[in-house]
Amino acid sequence: MTRRSPAREVADIFREHGATYRIAHRLPLAHLKVMHAITTCRTPHQGGHIERCNSCGYERAVYHSCRNRHCPKCQNMTKARWLQARLADLLPVRYFHTVFTLPHALNPLMLCNKEVLLAVLFKAVSQTLLAFGRNNLGGRLGFIAILHTWDQVLMDHFHLHCVVPAGAFAHDSSRWISSRSKGYLFPVRALSRVFRGKFIALLEQERRLGTLIFPGQAMAFGTPHGFARLIGVLRSQPWVVFSKQPFAGPEQVLDYLGRYTHRVAISNHRIRGLDDNCVSFHYQDRRDNTRKVMTLEADEFIRRFLLHVLPQGFMRIRSFGFLANRSKKQSLARIRELLAHIPRPDSGLKTPRALMLELTGIDIERCPSCGNGAMRVVVEFQPCHPGKVESLPYYPAVLNSS
Repeated sequence: MTRRSPAREVADIFREHGATYRIAHRLPLAHLKVMHAITTCRTPHQGGHIERCNSCGYERAVYHSCRNRHCPKCQNMTKARWLQARLADLLPVRYFHTVFTLPHALNPLMLCNKEVLLAVLFKAVSQTLLAFGRNNLGGRLGFIAILHTWDQVLMDHFHLHCVVPAGAFAHDSSRWISSRSKGYLFPVRALSRVFRGKFIALLEQERRLGTLIFPGQAMAFGTPHGFARLIGVLRSQPWVVFSKQPFAGPEQVLDYLGRYTHRVAISNHRIRGLDDNCVSFHYQDRRDNTRKVMTLEADEFIRRFLLHVLPQGFMRIRSFGFLANRSKKQSLARIRELLAHIPRPDSGLKTPRALMLELTGIDIERCPSCGNGAMRVVVEFQPCHPGKVESLPYYPAVLNSS
């Protein structure tokens, strides 16, 4: 079933209120690039081509995507290709889902040290899980960790979703050690304590190395006394580690990954309206598990959206243990041999046409006018610069009908 097109999009909010926001706030280059990419996505600014039906002559302009990972319109194809590649990694075992969440006391420091502290988050989580694999199972775990930085109302909420096969690969590669746990892989309270200890130790190390900065709301942590007070707060509270029931099978794992891996802070279908300088959007209230509507001024909506722009080149999906890229191929082959598992045949990468048909039910090559002919590219044009749109030869989205 296809989802209806949203009445308003993040791009519309940026187009109508982005200029005012840029005047009122000093923005880093990364934020400016994201705003520009989302605003110009699938417009003549990105370039494109003209397609013509080989049967009835119907023509249309197709504009390129911006391919920015923060864009709500550019993730479906990327997600589909990533999931297709992950099919070969699935094992015939149970999988667990564990979530590691950072305390909100860290948020001011995280927001101005994203590259350093998000790397610390991945390192602390991977060290924690790998240590439990060694100590509790006697082998090496393999898992995928997926970074999310938001909650349902777009506030900063840093956490990692981890998908872990229910077992470990023996260090000498001689056997697969199955987990006997049913409801969770490891005790969450123990995970929480170890995770807290490892993160704080890494945080203190970064402080000693001088890699942290303390502007704005983080200024209070810049002095030795202020930093020590932050560490005291972090040590005094329990850290949230949540473990869900195991997945029913590899197919459910793939479905889960499809919902979580390539999410952005907010999808266009959640936006309800843009009126009187305000943005309304749906969100799920976790306290009573009901769907509600929140309305924010456009300035505040843009501020919250930009909280979740990641540093350039930062990888938000990472693999560890026997699923790490450097050893995954050999490890999985040996584990399948131990489990007497025959992997699915590799059908090769699907074409964009096949992926879109699978995702949306729409055949992008079929003529939308006559329904019989095939659309073929007849003209290509390059991206244009702002202010040059009027010079494009085929600007309307639909040039002429059959």
